[in-house]
Amino acid sequence: MPDTPRTRRTQVGIIGAGPAGLLLAHLLSLAGIESVVVENRSREYCEARQRAGLLEAGTVELLRAVGVGQRMDAEGIEHDGIYLQFQGERRHLNFRELTGGRWVTIYAQTEIVKDLIARRLADGAEIEFSVSGTAVSDLTSDRPVLSYTDSSGAAHEVVCDVIAGCDGFHGVSRPLIPEISVYDRAYPYAWLGILADAAPSTDELIYSRHPDGFALYSMRSHTVSRLYLQVPPDEPVENWPDDRIWAELNKRLAVNDGGWSVAEGRITDKSVTAMRSFVAGPMRHGRLFLAGDAGHIVPPTGAKGLNLAFSDVVLLANALRAALTDKDWDLADGYSDTCLDRVWRNTHFSWWMTSMLHVNNEADAFDQRLMESQLQYVMGSTAAARSLAENYAGYKPVRYEL
Repeated sequence: MPDTPRTRRTQVGIIGAGPAGLLLAHLLSLAGIESVVVENRSREYCEARQRAGLLEAGTVELLRAVGVGQRMDAEGIEHDGIYLQFQGERRHLNFRELTGGRWVTIYAQTEIVKDLIARRLADGAEIEFSVSGTAVSDLTSDRPVLSYTDSSGAAHEVVCDVIAGCDGFHGVSRPLIPEISVYDRAYPYAWLGILADAAPSTDELIYSRHPDGFALYSMRSHTVSRLYLQVPPDEPVENWPDDRIWAELNKRLAVNDGGWSVAEGRITDKSVTAMRSFVAGPMRHGRLFLAGDAGHIVPPTGAKGLNLAFSDVVLLANALRAALTDKDWDLADGYSDTCLDRVWRNTHFSWWMTSMLHVNNEADAFDQRLMESQLQYVMGSTAAARSLAENYAGYKPVRYEL
């Protein structure tokens, strides 16, 4: 006979201990709202998986305001803007000047996850790692139930007021929303990404469109570079030995005067990531609310994924505080529509950046020339550059009500 589940009560059940779920738990805690976080991966996995590393100014301000920005301020790298490169010509876009003071910061998502886990555990709150059999029931009641089996094999049922699905694209939450609409686009290219023990040879990110494909020079710290190459979506990583990667990066990032090169070093991580856009809505059903990758995915070209997830979380935290503390469900009732307006703005920007900077071998010559013309316009027009900067550095950042 299976063990009788251990039943308990909390206000918010959170599925997923990625950045969205962890930040939501922290914001709710600041508002005096109890939550339980469950995650099917181990803590070691969550703190090691490589993801985004660029934060909008609004995200930086948020993390500072809620008391989890100390290490970010000590170790993050603040950037005024980015470089765009085409036909060997490189132009700097200064976001501070173009937007009236906005900026971006390099600080890896893995480090944010570490900071949020450490803060939650220091606060004496709960995270259940390595769970299995996660399920949700009674979503249309006022007492939905989150059930799971912990790492010791014990079964649990948590009776909640609300359940937040922060469990990513492959999680259990989104399929629970009936008649959900899905909008999806797979791009005909992927990114080969590497981490290298090499001090960056650029002060800010370089986005380069080259006839052989896109390249991005990024970094994780003052001693670690993060670089990307456009490759076919089914490209085996084994096709790219280290020497070939460095040669291709130097070719695609070369400038016409020949006075610059990529700093090389030991490659410590290498992977191929498919590019896609995905939006699902509504992001709410009954007492279930989606946030982050559970509801939407954007290609990484525009650096929107983590920042967009945090915008969801701020909107959800504000809504749940009003609902659970003040019994006012107006923000919760409008949550999905409010999120999706922002999601589609960021989806468009990410699609636009991706289309403009990548070489699409499936497109005809007409489309290719249009994208090249658009890139030249952005590099040559202050008005066009300002539009890119406004979206990249954070369009209408949401505010957490402290």
